[in-house]
Amino acid sequence: MTMTDSAKSANRTYSKEMPILWWTKRPSYLIFIARELTSLAVAYFAIILLLLLRAVSQGESQYYEFIDLLNSPMMIVISVGVLGGLIFHSVSWFNLAPKAMVIKIGKYRVPGVFIALSNYVGWLVISIIISWFLLSN
Repeated sequence: MTMTDSAKSANRTYSKEMPILWWTKRPSYLIFIARELTSLAVAYFAIILLLLLRAVSQGESQYYEFIDLLNSPMMIVISVGVLGGLIFHSVSWFNLAPKAMVIKIGKYRVPGVFIALSNYVGWLVISIIISWFLLSN
């Protein structure tokens, strides 16, 4: 049994070639990729936090050795870069939240600006509480 040309063409799937740098064509794509890449900064911070907890659990000498490592100039530069990535990550997600969350009160939809603003207020309040706790000791 042989296939006709029209049957053969119906079985092929369309596959558009995408250039490797497709995301550089529009600013919105660039921001999307940057936001996704900043998840690496979140992962880095989580790993540093886990290593700090491990150092604390292994005793005072391990803790101070780890703190000395974190105080090296290279780690400070990396940490400042990671902080920038974390801030961009947070801001971009807070600005995206109104598109992802639809909150209704009765039959009225809460405007997106209030959803984003509540995220920023929460961030500010939590930052103040943590700062107060850290600076009061």
